Amino acid sequence: MEDQLLNLIMFAIPSLIVGAIAFLFFREHIQNEDNRRMFLIHKQLQKESLPQRFQAYERFTLFLERINPNKLLLRIAPVSSNKNDYETLLISSIEQEFEHNLSQQVYISDSCWSIINASKSATIQLIRKVGMSDKMDTAEKLREAILTEMMDKAAPSNAALSYIKKEISELW
Repeated sequence: MEDQLLNLIMFAIPSLIVGAIAFLFFREHIQNEDNRRMFLIHKQLQKESLPQRFQAYERFTLFLERINPNKLLLRIAPVSSNKNDYETLLISSIEQEFEHNLSQQVYISDSCWSIINASKSATIQLIRKVGMSDKMDTAEKLREAILTEMMDKAAPSNAALSYIKKEISELW
């Protein structure tokens, strides 16, 4: 009986060792195959979504260019001489442009979205700040004052444009 038990142990131990090694190799192979499949899926998704991301960056670039105060004032002329009406017209134009591109935020990073939002807010704040001056009593004077203000410093949208360019360069 002891000989049979010893024979059984002598056959069982090598079988268990071979089985354990085979199990480890197959598990490693399956993990590698899963990783390869995930890589291929990720690569395909990236290939399909990259054009959409570029389009989102292009649209936000256009948005930032359009809200640049120098270009905004040239594009949108006052409809009356009332400075408050003109200020409202400029701000509503910025808001409409922003809302038109709102859905594109899903294709850009959170930090880029925050910078674009901050740029929009800074541009609106600049228009409101200049409009608060008592010296401005007509739309034309408001327009001139905003242009004069922009001569001394860069437009708020310039920082966001630089950030977009940096992010796009990282995609390559």
